[in-house]
Amino acid sequence: MKHKSVLLNEVIEYLNVSEGKVYIDATVGYAGHSGEILKRLNKKGFLFAFDQDEEAIKYSNEKLSKIADNFKIIKSNFVNMKDYINESVDGILFDLGVSSPQLDEEERGFSFHKDSRLDMRMDKSNPLNAEIVVNEYSYEKLVDILYRYGEEKYAKSIAKAIVDNRPITTTLELAEIIKNNVPISYRNKTHPARKTFQAIRIEVNHELDILESSLRDAFDLLNVGGRLLVITFHSLEDKIVSRVFKELCSDDESSKRMPIVPEELKAKAKKIVKLTPTISEVDDNYRSRSSKLRVIERVK
Repeated sequence: MKHKSVLLNEVIEYLNVSEGKVYIDATVGYAGHSGEILKRLNKKGFLFAFDQDEEAIKYSNEKLSKIADNFKIIKSNFVNMKDYINESVDGILFDLGVSSPQLDEEERGFSFHKDSRLDMRMDKSNPLNAEIVVNEYSYEKLVDILYRYGEEKYAKSIAKAIVDNRPITTTLELAEIIKNNVPISYRNKTHPARKTFQAIRIEVNHELDILESSLRDAFDLLNVGGRLLVITFHSLEDKIVSRVFKELCSDDESSKRMPIVPEELKAKAKKIVKLTPTISEVDDNYRSRSSKLRVIERVK
């Protein structure tokens, strides 16, 4: 199974991965980043990793076991990180993209290029799936999630077409309905189903609902000098990450009227970098084209 991790070299560099330290990969996926982290640890170091996808966990356990044994993969959403980690750590990575194998496996129902039943669950035990969203949500609720989670300007016409064509059971059926209910000019810019599929996926997996609290919990687990890295793939995620990072890197609001800022009101973190992939990486891995990496470091 081939899977190219986005911004791999940059992640290893800015995590400051070194022997004897403890790291968390909040989204292990198929262990592209985790594998490189584990290679750089000695027996005193440790890697914790999280994922909801049983297939990804099985694959990653086998892959990482060939490198070392000082790791643990926890089957849980990263929103529950504090329930499992009771020690401070030196670096945490969130890679918020859907992994390539998930997109490539037809039966997972993530892709509008492949024909499969509507699913889109990262955790197969999730009772909500894309088929329920498409066939049972009201017109008003569909419009809302397409606007909010897909930033889809044709949300109303797409939602009406979905309601009018129920039942819809497959990904290509849904993609075709979307294509037939947007202007021809819109079809020529990018695949017209992209934003709708994104919105449904976010709704099914509650991706944005849990992101802000998860970032704050992760930051609380960091040692001073520890770093929090987040890779995003669309503007909605990036706005949340940007806002949380800005707050953590700013002095408390109440300090603005003070001539000298007390230590307890000073910023908890400092910004390290914001990066996008190089042209050569995008050429090598087209799915990285929309990614952004943001990094902050805990200072107190």
